[in-house]
Amino acid sequence: MAELATHDREEALDLVQDAMLVFAKRYARRPREEWPPLFHRILQNRIRDWYRRRHGRGRWWGRLGWSGRDEEDTVDPIQQAPDTHAVTPEQALQNDETRERIVRAVGRLPARQQQAFLLRVWEGLDVKQTARAMGCSSGSVKTHLSRAMAALRKELGE
Repeated sequence: MAELATHDREEALDLVQDAMLVFAKRYARRPREEWPPLFHRILQNRIRDWYRRRHGRGRWWGRLGWSGRDEEDTVDPIQQAPDTHAVTPEQALQNDETRERIVRAVGRLPARQQQAFLLRVWEGLDVKQTARAMGCSSGSVKTHLSRAMAALRKELGE
């Protein structure tokens, strides 16, 4: 969810890590069934905060002509190592194209529909947990998910 929201894997990992730390500090003693919606609520708040910071920083640093990234951040030797479990290039291309189609389609959904889809379908939360994570009613979750599914079916086909 964070990667889809930020379009940057490293930023997404930072957001998830931050959300996990906050969750562990504040809610570790809560019953396990409460954990998924609480964590996703924290993550969604971190994503919103990231958007706010990015928007403000982008305007300020952009005026100064600085992107905010160091040149050293671009090369990671671990990511350059070969993958011993790699799929064939044809499979990888097809998988990438399919994934990109889905990610673009989900990315074009309105924010609440996107949240409902990601929490219910990708994360596997039930309606009640999703409602708690999104801060809305169960009926709203069902409505948002139904509209998201209809939009995705229309764009991607069955």
